[in-house]
Order: sequence, then structure tokens, then C-alpha cells
Amino acid sequence: MNKVVVIGCGKVGMTYIFALVNGENNVSEIVMIDTDINKLEGEKMDLCHTLNYVPNNIKLKVGDYSDLDDADIVCITAGPPQSDNDRLEDLEKAKKIYQDIFDKINKTKFNGILLIASNPLDVMSYYAYRLSNLPSKHVIGSGTSLDTSRLGYMISEKLNINPKSIHAYVIGEHGNSQLVMWSSANIANQNIDKFLTKEEMKKLEEDVKNAAFEIIKRKGATYYGIAMSLIRITNAILGDEEVVIPVSNYDEENDVYISTTCVIGRDGIKQRIYMDLNEEEKEKLQISIDVVKNAINSLK
Repeated sequence: MNKVVVIGCGKVGMTYIFALVNGENNVSEIVMIDTDINKLEGEKMDLCHTLNYVPNNIKLKVGDYSDLDDADIVCITAGPPQSDNDRLEDLEKAKKIYQDIFDKINKTKFNGILLIASNPLDVMSYYAYRLSNLPSKHVIGSGTSLDTSRLGYMISEKLNINPKSIHAYVIGEHGNSQLVMWSSANIANQNIDKFLTKEEMKKLEEDVKNAAFEIIKRKGATYYGIAMSLIRITNAILGDEEVVIPVSNYDEENDVYISTTCVIGRDGIKQRIYMDLNEEEKEKLQISIDVVKNAINSLK
């Protein structure tokens, strides 16, 4: 019996819930929390009409913060609409939303895993950790899991190779200072430079970084990609998969949340995997850490 509570049921939250309902997983109850109760009742009615055709027996509920007491995962997708150029522009609005949310969370008995999907992602993951009473391993940001998926897709389209056979990670900020670990990227244990030129790598890195903004220009928001990234992390937690995913996690040395590759299981982040970086990548990662840290300091 696994219970997932979603706080913030806009496009991202509802797409995540819809994927949970229709996926092969061991979720038994989904609770939806949002300020617009009337809309949530409509969403619940619509979703309940799918239950005859879904693989699992799932209970759907429009709830409140008391439902967090026995929740296994609380996923927070609440936040302001994403800006067109830089996720950090949303910081002050996101801060106010989170202060209200955690005033309520901290009055509950919640002791599960917090999964953060609000932008600016790394800053809000750090803020959630500091506002909560949870250990850092239980506060996970979706981080560059989505950027990594985008990268795999774009490389696969260029090379006509299934993205599941492409091993390349985006790390750092889920934002404009993110970087690709090209030095360790490989296909069938062959370094990626046997398949791509430096110019092609540079363009792919820029395309991944700008992907969200290109989608927003065309349809106003992104939600399918992030929802499936959240599903992947959710399944890793509930299934105790001990799988490696790049997520935003607490870097104690720098007192910052930043995306690195981590082993994810039932108890949250079980291990940070420190992959070898070349000198250029180390410099880029430090720049990314500094960008997020400066934004965090502006909250204090």
C-alpha cells in the first residue's frame, strides 16, 4: 500500500497524476491538494472514469494536508508559471508559495519522501529541505533527470540509436548553467566522441538547455517530460530500485542543492555517485553551483 500526495494540481501535477493512474506501479492511493477545490473535484471525476481501464486498483481523493500523515511520497509541483528565459526569475513568487505550503506541512506527521518539481528547481529543493524537518536524503528535486532524458532523445534522433542505449548525463543546475558530462558519455562503452564532433556536442548541449523555452514559446508550458521524469523517480523510490538517476540533492560541502547522479531507492537518496569530470567540466560545475548558491543566498 503506497500513498502519493500531490500539492499543486496544475498542468504538471495533473499530468503526473494521470501517468500514475495509468502506469504499472504499486501506488494504491493518490491525494490531490490545490487551492482550487472545484477544479479538483472535476479532475477527480474525470480521472475516476478511467479506472475501469487502468492496470491498478487506485483510490483517488481530493484531500487536505491531514492526508500527509501517512503518505509515502509528497510531490510538490506548485509554483508560478515558468519565465521565458531564466527559471531564476520566478524565485520570489515561488518563495511565497513554499512558505505557505510548509507552514501546513510542518503541522502534519509526514515522514516520507519529498519530491520537488517547482522552479527554480534547485533553489526550491534547498528551500524545501531547510523549511522541512526531514533529512536531506528524503528531499529530492527532479533536477536534471528531464534534461538528461532530452539529451538522450536528441542524440538518438541524430544517430538513429535507441535512447536507452545512450549513456550521457546532464548535471548541475536545472537551468541555464547546466552541463553535459561529455567526457564520460558513451554508447556501447565507446566514448561519444567516436559518434559526435565537438561542434555537434556543443549544439546538442545548447538545444537541451533551451528546450523548455522553445516548448513554452510554442504551447505555453512544459508538462509531459517533467511528469514522466517524476514517474521515473517515484517508481525508483516505491520499488526500491536502487537505480542511478541525476537528481537535485544536497551538497553538504557547498550547502547547496545541485544535480548529480544518485542511487535512488525506498529511503530516498541512498548514495551520491561521484563521476570523473575533466578540468573544463569541473569549472562548469563550480559555476553552476555558484549560480544556485547566489540565488539561495538571496532567499536568506
